[in-house]
Amino acid sequence: MKVAAANSLVLTACVAELGALRYTPAGLPALDLKLEHESTVEEAGKPRQVKAALKAVAFGAIAERLARQALGSLWRFQGFLATPGNGKHPVLHIQDFQQD
Repeated sequence: MKVAAANSLVLTACVAELGALRYTPAGLPALDLKLEHESTVEEAGKPRQVKAALKAVAFGAIAERLARQALGSLWRFQGFLATPGNGKHPVLHIQDFQQD
C-alpha cells in the first residue's frame, strides 16, 4: 500500500537577506533569501516565544516578484522543504507569497 506524503509549509516571516536575482543553466530566474520569523505560540499549555531563521529559494515569476521586495517586509510564504545535495539543513522552496 502506498501512503501519500505531505510536504507543505506556511510561514509568516520577514525578508532578512535577499540575494541577487540569478538564472539557472536552463535560463530560469532564481533567488536565494533568508527569512526570519518571530511569534508567541502555545506549547504544553504555556506561551512560548519562538524565533526562527530559514534559508529559502524561489524560481520563475515568484523569484522576479520577490527580488523587488524590501528587506524587512513581512509576508506569508507557502512552499515545501527540501535539503540540497550539498547541504545539511532544509531550504524552503517558495511557491507563493502574499502580504500578511
